[in-house]
Amino acid sequence: MIEAAFAIPGDLGLPTGGYVYARRVLERFPLANVRLRPLALPGSFPDASLEDIGESTRRLGALPADTVILFDGLAYGAMPAAAIAGLKPPIVALIHHPVGLEAGLSAARQRQLIALETAALALARRVLVTSATTLRTLVSDFAVPADKITVAEPGTERAQRARGTRSPPQLLAVGSIVPRKAYDLLVRALAPLAPLDWQLTIVGATDRSPAAIAALGQALTETGLGARIAVAGPLAQAELARHYDRADLFVLPSLYEGYGMALAEAMAHGLPIVCTTGGAAAKTVPHTAALKVAPGDVAALTAALRCVLEDTSLRLSLAEASWAAGQALPDWRDTARIIAAVIKETSR
Repeated sequence: MIEAAFAIPGDLGLPTGGYVYARRVLERFPLANVRLRPLALPGSFPDASLEDIGESTRRLGALPADTVILFDGLAYGAMPAAAIAGLKPPIVALIHHPVGLEAGLSAARQRQLIALETAALALARRVLVTSATTLRTLVSDFAVPADKITVAEPGTERAQRARGTRSPPQLLAVGSIVPRKAYDLLVRALAPLAPLDWQLTIVGATDRSPAAIAALGQALTETGLGARIAVAGPLAQAELARHYDRADLFVLPSLYEGYGMALAEAMAHGLPIVCTTGGAAAKTVPHTAALKVAPGDVAALTAALRCVLEDTSLRLSLAEASWAAGQALPDWRDTARIIAAVIKETSR
């Protein structure tokens, strides 16, 4: 049996996409003669202190030399190369989204993180990414050889088709409230549509970014839409499933997505979609299932939302294509098999 440690910063139970990915993958092991166990790292990454970096190095250094480290990119991308180089076990880096490309960073911090991640990725034996878009980004911007990278798309749980509410149409957005998700822009895009009948629910962690929370609150105040937009915070899976079931339209205004797990969930429920083309979002959803606009283009987002809200036949057409695409998505067993194969190759 090959032993592997999944090094993950913070609380594995958090509701964000990266932690959901980790939990679902861990649930499928042991698999293919590979045992994968979680190894907790301090939760301060990617802004870890020197003390937390030292503690992470100590925990990783205590692993047997023949244990493969599957290293979550939220921490790996911010680890100094010198700390990584001192580790004896071989490393597989798992990159959902390069930390240096996160929205809301200062130019200096972005340069620092990109330099750290470039150096760290050069030291990984293999690299796993969650989309072909991230693969291309690592090759072009982080100097990672393409033959070193394997795509392991997130799986998607099969779901019942959403029944919707219709009166008023229920809009749903899912994802942590961070600058990259651009919820403040979504609120501003909805302002010209106030004469139409609709309600929006935003589901996602509210403790990730005070700046994003402040921007969302300001947008709600300035547009006067607070009574029509509910910020539900993070929800348990059963409650989230109820929101998907009663939704009529899924909206994702993100500036960038490494894959877009919420988009896949929306397709699994057969929801029509309005989203941006930011990062992998452009490819995750087929054109037949969504109206797509450039990230950050508020006017275009308004126009797309108006089209879908006013045209019932368009909404139904998008929903049919979304449901069909959702049935073809990979499941978590597929994801785990890919990861297990890369771990086995790395252990040789």
